[in-house]
Amino acid sequence: MAGFLFHDVIFGPVRSRRLGLSLGVNLLPSHAKYCSFNCIYCECGWTPEDLCKNPEFPSREIVSQYLEYRLQELAQENYLPEAITFAGNGEPTLHPEFPGIVDDTLALRDRYAPGTQVAVLSNASMVHDPGVFKALEKLDANIQKLDAGFEKTFLLINNPVIPVKYSELILNLKKFNGQVIIQSLFLRGYHKGKAIDNTLKEDVDAWLQQIREINPKLVMIYPVSRATPGGKLEIIPIFELELIANRVNKLGIKTKVYN
Repeated sequence: MAGFLFHDVIFGPVRSRRLGLSLGVNLLPSHAKYCSFNCIYCECGWTPEDLCKNPEFPSREIVSQYLEYRLQELAQENYLPEAITFAGNGEPTLHPEFPGIVDDTLALRDRYAPGTQVAVLSNASMVHDPGVFKALEKLDANIQKLDAGFEKTFLLINNPVIPVKYSELILNLKKFNGQVIIQSLFLRGYHKGKAIDNTLKEDVDAWLQQIREINPKLVMIYPVSRATPGGKLEIIPIFELELIANRVNKLGIKTKVYN
């Protein structure tokens, strides 16, 4: 299953449930998913094994040129976005020039859309890289994924395709000293014959402990909302997500549920 893909470097603006009117920046190959995870709920499908050997990234220069052109268009139309978001066909921080692209994007934002925030939707797999970490610290909305409180659940849901130690991922998220937003998707169902449910009490308890230690400035909680590449996954009712959010709020951490 190929999944839903973005075929342009710059796409939108699109209406994002979390970021409002968002202009997307796809730093990944345009013809297939390229990611360090193969999350069982990912709308982009699976990362092809052959693509991992020779990925084709848009150059830093191309990203800057296309973004500037689109921002100029939107300024003329008086339709500037609320966010410029690194997202697209996989994990944006895998781009080898990600830190430089962040600097270019911030400069273009300041020139054409000073009221717009610059955001990233990331799975936290590259936070260990010093250059990536410093670039993420510069963003207005540094949104990192954490779907599980246990390593076993992390492996079942996020299915990393590169070596990623759950314990190290948590330690690296804590290094942001609270200057991070955590995005967490809750689901239950079956994948490859295995039951998967991160809404169980013991799973939520463990996830809350990790959230407490990371102490993010915001937690975004949401269910599956688009077609998934495999398995049978259930959309968790909003009232259940609200119950989880209430437990986060009791920690003194701002939380929002999205549907």
